Amino acid sequence: MVDAIYGKKVGCTQVFRENGDAVYVTVVEAGPCVVVQVKDKDKDGYNSLQVGFDSISERKVNKPAGGVFSKNNITPKRYLKEIRVESFDREYKPGDSIDISIFKPGDKLKITGSSRGRGFSGVIKRHNFHRGKMSHGSHSHRIPGSVGMCATPSRIFKGKKMPGRLGGKKVTIPAAEVVDIIKDENLVLVKGSVPGSKGSMVYLRKI
Repeated sequence: MVDAIYGKKVGCTQVFRENGDAVYVTVVEAGPCVVVQVKDKDKDGYNSLQVGFDSISERKVNKPAGGVFSKNNITPKRYLKEIRVESFDREYKPGDSIDISIFKPGDKLKITGSSRGRGFSGVIKRHNFHRGKMSHGSHSHRIPGSVGMCATPSRIFKGKKMPGRLGGKKVTIPAAEVVDIIKDENLVLVKGSVPGSKGSMVYLRKI
């Protein structure tokens, strides 16, 4: 059964429940995703649907991907991804569509996306270190401090918390609630925040 879909983060807002509670939600434009190729366990070793999302012009697609789309007479898509499934609940073929009808309000979703990249950052911003004294001649304000002895062990251990790239990593929200669905506009309203910036791609799977 296919219980997942790819989407695009639109932004954030708030909605009101029937009891009057205001809920912070993230709006995701989920699908429709077009089936480009069907993979089965007998032939490919696993069951999955290769799907395309977000239509673009033909000149923006490279030749290998363009060949896949033209072979199945499908409008080129910006993203070409796979949705793994345990088993197929029905027969799928290239050109079929997967939309948000697989979800309903109250469902719990596992949402995966790339967090916003924040560039090279120091240890205070990256690891929540405390800063040093700002007075009495201190020269240690935002530096990490000692990272290892010069003689023993004469090296820095792996995993040491140091300055470096912050963000831009794969992040998964384990159980986000579907607050509402606007089917006419392919919008899913999810309670809370979703990783990524506006326009970034996210993966939604029902749990």
